[in-house]
Amino acid sequence: MSEARMDTLPPGENSRRLAALARIWNNAPGWRGQLTAVNHGTVGLRFIATGFAFLLAGGALAMFIRLQLAWPGNQVLDPERYAQFVTLHGTTMMFLFAVPIMEGFAMYLLPKMLGARDLPFPRLGAFGYWCYLFGGLFLYSGLLFGEAPDGGWFMYVPLTDATHSPGRGVDFWLIGVTFAEIAAVTAAVELIVAILLCRAPGMDIRRMPLFAWAMLVTAFMIAFGFPPLILGSILLEIQRAFGFVFFDVARGGDPLLWQHLFWLFGHPEVYIIFLPAAGVVSMVVATFARRPIAGYLWIVLALVTTGFLSFGLWVHHMFAVGIPLLALAFFSAASMAVAIPTGIQVFAWLATLWAGRPWLRVPMLYLVGFFITFVGGGLTGVMVALVPFDWQVHDTHFVVAHLHYVLIGGLMFPMFAGLYYWLPLASGRMPSESLSRTAFWMVFVGFHLAFLPMHLTGLLGMTRRAYSYPEQLGVHWLNLLSTAASFVLAAGTVAILIDAALCFRHGRPGRRNPWRAGTLEWALPHPVPAYNFASLPVVADRYPLWQDRGLAARTADAAGLLGDPASGRRESMGTSILGGVPEQVIRLPGSSWQPLLAALAIAALLACFIARLYLGSVLVLVVLLGQFCAWAWTTGDRHAPARVQAGPRLGLPVQ
Repeated sequence: MSEARMDTLPPGENSRRLAALARIWNNAPGWRGQLTAVNHGTVGLRFIATGFAFLLAGGALAMFIRLQLAWPGNQVLDPERYAQFVTLHGTTMMFLFAVPIMEGFAMYLLPKMLGARDLPFPRLGAFGYWCYLFGGLFLYSGLLFGEAPDGGWFMYVPLTDATHSPGRGVDFWLIGVTFAEIAAVTAAVELIVAILLCRAPGMDIRRMPLFAWAMLVTAFMIAFGFPPLILGSILLEIQRAFGFVFFDVARGGDPLLWQHLFWLFGHPEVYIIFLPAAGVVSMVVATFARRPIAGYLWIVLALVTTGFLSFGLWVHHMFAVGIPLLALAFFSAASMAVAIPTGIQVFAWLATLWAGRPWLRVPMLYLVGFFITFVGGGLTGVMVALVPFDWQVHDTHFVVAHLHYVLIGGLMFPMFAGLYYWLPLASGRMPSESLSRTAFWMVFVGFHLAFLPMHLTGLLGMTRRAYSYPEQLGVHWLNLLSTAASFVLAAGTVAILIDAALCFRHGRPGRRNPWRAGTLEWALPHPVPAYNFASLPVVADRYPLWQDRGLAARTADAAGLLGDPASGRRESMGTSILGGVPEQVIRLPGSSWQPLLAALAIAALLACFIARLYLGSVLVLVVLLGQFCAWAWTTGDRHAPARVQAGPRLGLPVQ
């Protein structure tokens, strides 16, 4: 395959083909095109932008929480509103920001990294986005009706059953989160198929970018980890609506069943958040060390091992519920064992930097912050994995500090590194160097001054989720410091988002591949065309742009693989799972109303359920089933020939 195309087209024919490809792949103009778009670039950017919007919403809630805790006896929030804000803040960050935004990065980047034109199920990706958006709006709409959830982001029963929470705030949480989880599962299915079957010819499984490996493990974790939460949410909603007894101990149920179902999702969730960020770190470290990543195979094994071990840790969150000591010993050992594959990755990154010639630009600066912060969070994680210590700090601000060190250190610092790393690819422009560095120091210093004191306040006995605390506890000055620093952190985060937004309009124009990276996404021109590659690339190395200097120019010429748009259809290539050998041409659907209409039907069904209009829910369900039947009927190309010419001397069957 290395000689798949050596010819070139006449300039006029090449221009005609490029124009035809753009016409086939571009979204329709106007609002209609925006509502019907299914292209992975459009959908991925929407996930990212919406994720940042929810980050701002969750951050605003956090600011109110910190103001309330700044001094004992404050009355910024009353106890009920405080519980609602704590619930919405945690739910937003875990369900509406952390997972969706990394899936958005993956949906935008993976086809470009893998040498594909699009994801294999474009309408499924668009459907997932609408479900995500409507789920978040469902959750926050409780505020408009005075029914915001207040049971914590974990919704423990029996406090959230109909007896103790008779309002509809819990219903908004259960239905909104379940709606948003549909998006996570659909994206996971799409990413698994894309990574396994839609790679560039020659990209065997040993040449995949490490971000693709991280997302593959993450997608499988989502596919196995999210269904328990969806099941638990459905069971609790049925119990609240119809009086079933799944979690009612007085009538034979078990409230611990909810905790098991929730944390079967909840602890893998931590690694579902971390592993994509680890993939970002592996990509950025190699580029700025200016050498291939050290220990590629070890990192892959560490990713897979982390994904496997993460499903054996869920009782890590239940040490204080009365589980037998032998079980506690097992889960405690597993909680400490998961630090081993994480340590392998950290040492591989450090070895890469040590052997290379590090280039300290803004993305690398955020990785330095990641190393310092995440290692600190990992050390406190080993501490709370010890059962006697966990019993002492359970439900204190020590756990709040640990959680934020892991999640902000393990997600947000790598995410901002990735944002600045790939921003020139998405915008064609360079962000402000001075603003980005200033924002980094505000985030780094503000974060540590906000959350480092919480370790001490927790050890001194300050309980979490309590809206106030006695002055005799002696932690008011530490809380005042945390509150002031949290505003510095918030200002730095807003500065980063403003810098990224301004980059698209006012940034300094950048050249192609400004970081001199070696992976395929940097072969694309600016602005990136909707079809990504005019001719699909053929690769023979983990860093093809370092190995083949002419690859970028060849992919911009429409004389190679799938360069001929004569079919008038959106086409990408399917390759073998292990070897990356071309096996089929995949014809993809274009812009469609079906994803939006299906998501709207689900939204109407769930709205009827919240309003207790169960007959209306049944009627909407019939409409939804009809919508999915129409979707299935229009899948594929019924008139496609059995075999097409995918390129010079390469004929392939149509999927």
